[in-house]
Amino acid sequence: MRLWSLHPRYLDPQGIVALWRETLLAQAVLHGATRGYRNHPQLDRFRQAPEPHAAIAQYLQAIHAEAVARGYSFDGSKIQPADGPVAALQVTAGQMQYEWAHLMAKLQARNPALHQRWQATAAPQAHPLFEVVPGGVEPWERP
Repeated sequence: MRLWSLHPRYLDPQGIVALWRETLLAQAVLHGATRGYRNHPQLDRFRQAPEPHAAIAQYLQAIHAEAVARGYSFDGSKIQPADGPVAALQVTAGQMQYEWAHLMAKLQARNPALHQRWQATAAPQAHPLFEVVPGGVEPWERP
């Protein structure tokens, strides 16, 4: 499971579809609707949010918005309703750099044209749910 801290705009078609599916699974885990992946470390930051259900819903909404902008037909009704907006979650600059390098390696192998498009990006945008703060790779990451 990879719940990217990066903005979904950077993902190739396979990446955004995988992110959608994996985040729907994460939503099910947070709602107690499945037993698998309950201890996945990438869920820690959502569990630590004041409103975990609202945080994962807002995360999904941004993925859905990107998919719609691309002309994909992701089913937005799969996003569990949550009460109101949630405050931004923090992600470290080191985590962003780690994920960027990871994504660029994937794109180089899977989608060279997209890799070429994004390779000069020095400071990629974070997913709209996240605010970038100083720091190294997050403790929940398994490099």
